[in-house]
Parts: sequence; C-alpha cells; structure tokens
Amino acid sequence: MSATRHSAESLTKCLKAMQTVYGAFSQLSRAQASSWVPPPMSEGHRGRYLWTDAFGVLNFLTLGTLTHNPTYTTLAARLIVRVHDVLGRTRDGTQRLPGATDAHPLRGGLRIGKVGDEDDPSGDGDGQYHHYLTIWMFALNRTALATHDPRYNDLAIELAKAIHPRFVRERDSERPRMYWKMSVDMSRPMVRSEGNLDPIDGYVVYSLLQRTNKANPSVLAQEVREYKKILDTKWRRYVSNDPLDLGMTLWTAHWFDGEEEWATELTNRAVACTRVLFEDGYYDQSRAYRLAFREFGTGLGIRCHTETRQKELSLEEENWDAYMEKILSVWEPDLESGPTHTPASLVPITLVMYSSAVMPGAFHKGFFDQY
Repeated sequence: MSATRHSAESLTKCLKAMQTVYGAFSQLSRAQASSWVPPPMSEGHRGRYLWTDAFGVLNFLTLGTLTHNPTYTTLAARLIVRVHDVLGRTRDGTQRLPGATDAHPLRGGLRIGKVGDEDDPSGDGDGQYHHYLTIWMFALNRTALATHDPRYNDLAIELAKAIHPRFVRERDSERPRMYWKMSVDMSRPMVRSEGNLDPIDGYVVYSLLQRTNKANPSVLAQEVREYKKILDTKWRRYVSNDPLDLGMTLWTAHWFDGEEEWATELTNRAVACTRVLFEDGYYDQSRAYRLAFREFGTGLGIRCHTETRQKELSLEEENWDAYMEKILSVWEPDLESGPTHTPASLVPITLVMYSSAVMPGAFHKGFFDQY
C-alpha cells in the first residue's frame, strides 16, 4: 500500500491507536476541541514527551485532512499549545526556558520530556535533543500548511534560529561539528558526539521551513549552508543496521530524492541496508530483542520511499509490501492484546508511530498537494 492510498481500515487503526494515547476525542465537537487539554501520557515529564507528541500532531493533521474534519486539526493546535506550555518551561513549570517569553515561547528550545533530571546519574535524564527539535519543527511546518496559518512556520523558524548556534560548533570551519544532546537550558553539551542523522535532519527541515516562508525564502540560508557542509562529508559513508535509523533516513531523504544527489544516493544506501535487514532475518528474531516503535519507524520510511519511487519500483513493490506486512504481522496482534510485549512507558510512542506507519499522511511530501 502506498503512502497516499489510505483505506478505511487504516483510518480505523489510526483512530483507535491515537485515542488510546490521547483519549476519546473522536466524538468531540469543534467547540469542545477548542478547549481540549491533552491528557498526560504514561511517558514523559509532566505527561509530555516531545518525540511522541510531534508524531501525535502529525497524525491529527493526517486525520483532519483525510476526513475533512477540522476538529482533528484543532486538536493538533491544542496539543502544540500544551507542549509549548510544558516542555517550553523549566522542569518545575514556573518559568519559560532561558531566552523564551510568552510571546516567543520557543526561543529557549524545548525539553525532551525525560522523566529523570538532566543530572540523573544514569545519563538518561532530561535535556534537549537536536533530532527531537527538528521533528517538532517539521510538525509546526505541516500545521502551517494544514491550517494556512503562517504563524506555525514562524514558530518553527524561531526554534530553528534559537537552537542552531547551541548544537552546531566551529560553524565557520570547512567541516562544522555538532553536539547530540544539550542541557535543558542549552548552556552546555550533555553528549558531545554527533548524531548520525542530525545534520541531515537539519538540512532537510530547515530547507522546508525556508520554502514555506514566502516573505523571506532565505531566512535560514546560513544555517542550511552549515548543515550542508556536514552532510556532504557524511552521506557517502552511510551504513546502518538499526530499524529506526533506516526508517527515518528513508523518510528524511525522500524530501529531496530525485532532486539532489546526496538524497538520491543516500536513499539507495538506506534501501540496500533495509533489504539486508529483512533478508538476513532480523525481523524473524524473538520480540524479546526488539522494540515495536523502532520497527514502525522502518515502516514509515518504507511507505514514504515506495510512494516517492512508485513508478520505478513497479517490479519490486511486492517485496516492499511484504516487508511492511512482516512488521505489522508481528506487532499488530500485540497491540490488540495490550500491548503485552511493550513496557507501559513505551506504549504512547509505539502507538503514535504505528499510526504514522499505517497512515503516513502528513509525513509524505506529496500529501497536502493531493487533499
């Protein structure tokens, strides 16, 4: 099934999964939706987790666009407000993050929403992740397109401008460097290494924000150039055997696949690695060694990839459909029964990524052009 061939069954699956996370919202009137407060999730500090809620926003946009029901788009907007109010504040909730104001809520970035304090001895505490921030920027950008309200893209650009000089260092050098994780206030790096996809995410998402900003289509030109310098040194060495990494690579690169050399060749590399993962039996391993949400990330990438290249993939499409069905056949029964093989803290991220995998919608570059 291609990314835009949405069936009634897919719609039902998406609605059910999303309501498990965000409550029984399908019967809300638009007036009720306008005052809706997203319930706290079982993961995340104060019930909010940035990655999960970014997928939640995008899924709401998909539902609203496909059903022509503006209530779902209103719910996306309400979720955005709640995330900015919780994750755009200090952990005690008393003030905006440094640099931010009520008028400019994203100038201090956004916390991940990890339950543990940033100085948690486990190293898995709160902070700011570049790849979470770019997926949130993408969600804001898509909201601007769905609502025809440029303020959401303006907020995304505000966030982009705020975080870039904190995460990207040696910016004037031939090859800038990046930090993977910053402290809550972005004053110091928490993980000094560079994420595998962070510069790719930066280049793609910042480019999309520029395209949408008709008043100044070069508003992020410097930042885009700096990401591109890093990207040009990384994509030729790309290799991965991680399901989520491969899926998100296929998704990110599909925005420029066929337009720019790096994206076309990176897609080819990710496709080859994905085939190896399936054909070498990774997806036949016991579920005890796997996480459903990571494989739904693979599914999302597969769906976006096959829709983008559907003409040239005509002879291979059955293989890609089989890959997708293998993922769903393993995890859908588990979702129906509990899920019993997924820790409670991972249920929200699993369900929102499942929704995106079965119905990519807003994640696909051609979606809003068709509806």
